[in-house]
Amino acid sequence: MPSANNASRGAPAESKATVPIGPGGPRGLRGGPVQKPKNFKGTVRRLWSYFGNEKRRLAAVFAFVLADSALTLLGPYLIGVAVDAIADTGGVDFKALDLALLALVAAYAADAGLTFFQGWLMAGISQRIVERLRSSLFAKLHKLPLAFFDTRSHGEVMSRLSNDIDNVSTTVSQTTAQLMSGLIAIAGSLVMMLALSPLLTLATLITVPLVFLLARTITKRTKRLFKEQQAQLGALNGHIEETISGMLAVKAFNREDKAIEQFDGLNAKLAETGTRAQIWSGFLMPLLGVINNIGFAAVALAGGTLAVRGHITVGVIASFLSYSRQFVRPLNDIASMYNTLQAGIAGAERVFEVMEQEEEAEDVRGAAVLQGAKGHVVFDNVSFGYRPEVPIVSNLSFEVPAGSSIALVGPTGAGKTTIVNLLTRFYEATGGRILIDGKDIREYTRDSLRRAFGVVLQDTYLFSGTIADNIRYGRPEATDAEVKAAAAAARADAFIRRLPLGYQTPISENGSNLSQGQKQLLAIARVMLANPSILVLDEATSSIDTRTELQIQAALLDAMKGRTAFIIAHRLSTIRDADRILVIERGRIAEAGTHDELVRKEGGVYARMVASQFKPVRARAN
Repeated sequence: MPSANNASRGAPAESKATVPIGPGGPRGLRGGPVQKPKNFKGTVRRLWSYFGNEKRRLAAVFAFVLADSALTLLGPYLIGVAVDAIADTGGVDFKALDLALLALVAAYAADAGLTFFQGWLMAGISQRIVERLRSSLFAKLHKLPLAFFDTRSHGEVMSRLSNDIDNVSTTVSQTTAQLMSGLIAIAGSLVMMLALSPLLTLATLITVPLVFLLARTITKRTKRLFKEQQAQLGALNGHIEETISGMLAVKAFNREDKAIEQFDGLNAKLAETGTRAQIWSGFLMPLLGVINNIGFAAVALAGGTLAVRGHITVGVIASFLSYSRQFVRPLNDIASMYNTLQAGIAGAERVFEVMEQEEEAEDVRGAAVLQGAKGHVVFDNVSFGYRPEVPIVSNLSFEVPAGSSIALVGPTGAGKTTIVNLLTRFYEATGGRILIDGKDIREYTRDSLRRAFGVVLQDTYLFSGTIADNIRYGRPEATDAEVKAAAAAARADAFIRRLPLGYQTPISENGSNLSQGQKQLLAIARVMLANPSILVLDEATSSIDTRTELQIQAALLDAMKGRTAFIIAHRLSTIRDADRILVIERGRIAEAGTHDELVRKEGGVYARMVASQFKPVRARAN
């Protein structure tokens, strides 16, 4: 049962928004600045473990890449043969020319086929790996304690399931084969160039340091600019989200012009930074092209000189120019793949950070199954704190007889919700023990323990599906008649029947097509259908009008008969009939007793709360 206010525990608010960024600059796959992994080798090794049976298919991809690279290296050689056949001093050697051209066409056709099968295999490999990774992460999230979600924003967790895994998918599908092909092409081209002419090879290699120096100089500057751009983009997105979410308040206070003014200022800063980033990143590819062209010119000049002196033929020069292009192009591709690879490994690392989180404690060996719980609850000197140095509950002891109701009241942050979170083992007590029917709750299986509880939260969450689907969420096997009976008991049947499709009415995102009160009525019906042994009502009627509240209270009184009930409420009118009331202050019991007993305590905490809540309001004289 998550607390209603995560912000009080320091949960970070994070906005994950990205837009495409122009070519040439350091960027992640989803448009953000490149985030470098902290442990590149360790993450790669762990990601490799997810390949499983795909390793055989990956070996087939490598064989295709090897064959494809061999055909690619054969092409320039055949071009040189064809050129020499034409440039033969004795005339054109048509037989050699025909054979060279035929072999060239066959090589390019085979190359196209191998490239297709290579891409087809890699697409399947990457999708199956990512499917396993995504399934593992989603399953892991269900095993984590609520403390994990209380300290992270929902957007941050969801980005790991979507953006980060998408980065991994793109990296595996594109970078793996390209990296293998690039490395083989570089090595093969270098060998062929050395075989043709070591002097021309030297002329080609002179440009390599210039390429890396230029790339390093440009990316060092653009990295800072893109990082600044992402920060300003986050500020702009935050303003947009805040304005749209609070549009009612914006209009009510006539703040439209001010909101537009703030947007224009943030938008202008983003445009200015983005322009500088794009200009600098745009320098990279043209300047690389200039360096490469200088290298080709040097090869042509040196080759022409050697050809005139009779050291090499014109065909060798033609082949060498093609090989030099094949040598330089993979270098450029690897430089551009670097950011893709970094983003993918960083995404995998973020996924593995979640996978390494400590899960909820496993059931103890021989744990009992809680069936037909009577509901006798004992808190025995229980302590708990989200952080050891800041206790929320301290040495708490009380007893709730089976079938009785107990109300927890007190100021916000006193520890009321934490108490029921400990009871349901959403959090584990750091001291003391909690007993149900005479046995420590840690000696029950967690599944059977939670099945004994029915929980109605202040903030009701409804899932996609129909109204009937949401009511039977805790009992999927329930019949339509049982669903309608539970809705009637919760006083929800009347408004459901007024809807166009009744119980088959689809629920929009988190029930946005229903009022808060209607959603809470459905939550109460959901719990009634589950028929639990112990009820937990955390501000269960806070969003319901007074008339409906009286009806719900009557329904809840019927539901609580024969069941243990924990009631948390700020409106004291909802808890005055509880068998016992605990006033919680700073994680301790300040007062305990029935409503009448506590009201009679002059100067008592509960008495002051009742007096302030029911104090008559004096009308001002005009």
